[in-house]
Amino acid sequence: MLTSVSGRAVYAYTGARAFDPALPTIVFVHGAANDHSVWALQSRYFAHHGRNVLAVDLPGHGRSEGAPLPSVEAIAGWLMALLDALAIETAALVGHSLGSLVVLDATGWHPARASRIALLGPSVPMPVSDALLDAAKRDDHAAFEMINGWSFSPADQLGGNPLPGVWMTGNAMRLMERCRPGLLHADLAACNSYAAGLSAAENVRCPALLIIGERDQMTLPKNARALAAGLSDKRVVTVPDCGHSLMTEAPDAVLDALREFL
Repeated sequence: MLTSVSGRAVYAYTGARAFDPALPTIVFVHGAANDHSVWALQSRYFAHHGRNVLAVDLPGHGRSEGAPLPSVEAIAGWLMALLDALAIETAALVGHSLGSLVVLDATGWHPARASRIALLGPSVPMPVSDALLDAAKRDDHAAFEMINGWSFSPADQLGGNPLPGVWMTGNAMRLMERCRPGLLHADLAACNSYAAGLSAAENVRCPALLIIGERDQMTLPKNARALAAGLSDKRVVTVPDCGHSLMTEAPDAVLDALREFL
């Protein structure tokens, strides 16, 4: 589905279903250098089980126009503008990595707009190593290689995905390589500089689900503890032997947790 925010085209995958204003809506927000496709299984399931699904491409990503936005706060404001453009009063918001910060910030400052939130691979703060930031700033392919090395558990780097025919690290690399110049650095810099996460968490009024990969090296599980403590109504699910790329490494576990929660 194509729509418009601030005069720029925005693409959202709807699970091959027409948007129905009478149905409850779930919005999926991807992470750095990704697009809507990382939510393929989860978004399609809910689209075929009585929900509107909007797996969005953030500005400058995938099929959405514009430049990447410079901060988590700016992306959160854009997300609220997208809901306004589609006349959606409230929605369940699901975000991964950078997307988890966007969902957290948007809900913290606009608590009435979220019915529930799910944060996958969250970390507050979400520091990014200098080596990765420097490589991304140079558009050096080494940045993609570092992310791939840190995003998958050791076992999953060898293969064995439950989805037949899916090459996890190869698919992740191809997706990042499609990025426009400067996009990865903008996304990582937004994660690295975001400092309002705990303040936003204190303002969240809806139920929250945190899904954490036990072997996550991109956003360390210990960095989610303060966030979990700051949320008044939360559930934490830890996926064993899983890294940061939760939706690819453990698609069924992630879907089961979201189904139960949403």
